Amino acid sequence: MERTLHSSSGQNGNDRMPVLFVGHGSPMYAIEQNEFTQSWQKLGKTIPKPKAIICISAHWETNGTMVTALPKPPIIHDFGGFPRELYTIEYPADGNLSLAHDIQKSTRSALIGLDDKWGYDHGCWCVIRHMYPNADIPVIQLSLDYNKPAQYHYELAKELVDYRNNGVLIIGSGNLVHNLRAIAWDKANNPEYGFDWALQANEIFKKLIIDDNHKALINYSTLGKEVMMAVPSPDHFLPLLYSLALKDSDDSITFFNDKAVMGSLSMTSVKIG
Repeated sequence: MERTLHSSSGQNGNDRMPVLFVGHGSPMYAIEQNEFTQSWQKLGKTIPKPKAIICISAHWETNGTMVTALPKPPIIHDFGGFPRELYTIEYPADGNLSLAHDIQKSTRSALIGLDDKWGYDHGCWCVIRHMYPNADIPVIQLSLDYNKPAQYHYELAKELVDYRNNGVLIIGSGNLVHNLRAIAWDKANNPEYGFDWALQANEIFKKLIIDDNHKALINYSTLGKEVMMAVPSPDHFLPLLYSLALKDSDDSITFFNDKAVMGSLSMTSVKIG
């Protein structure tokens, strides 16, 4: 079920793209058809076709902030123990060297490095291959500097606004609630199963997003024990801040895939604009 809330009025450019935060969930979703992947497919058909994609994935953490700078980034199968079929998947989207260099040169709040080794990790390609199965849109990834606090990531994201306004789709890929140690494996086939603390944390996050209370989300560690259980490490939460930082006063907020799975994960996703 989708819910849309509108902010105050403003002006949008013709090339302005929405911004997404996507709960990416299991790598298996790359080859499965379910309600989550169907939502990703619908997005690819309903939002304007972007000129390029910048993806901030939970699965690329680095010492310093990096951007992929390869003409043909490889797929990274950064997981283990899954069916062989998953390891044969390819997603041959081009990179975008000019976009990578432009981000490096134009960013003021951080020193951006160019990375010529990282490709597309599963937080990126598992989602994008459903949105754009023809792999006909250039994609680059921006890493998460694990040394920096949440405020750093939020301020860095604000510098990406010109790309959003000029036809680039920016996607944060993580999960609002992501505690792998607490997963209820026996509930894998039980749709919408969430522990009480996970559901409570998810609702706290959603209310703060609706209220544009980004300060509280940046300081999520002060939000109580439920939130700390939901975010035992920042990697899957920080991509949300990259998306929220790009919200403008005239943007709408739409929640989709708003369900818990396996007790301690939520697939809740956000479309901005």
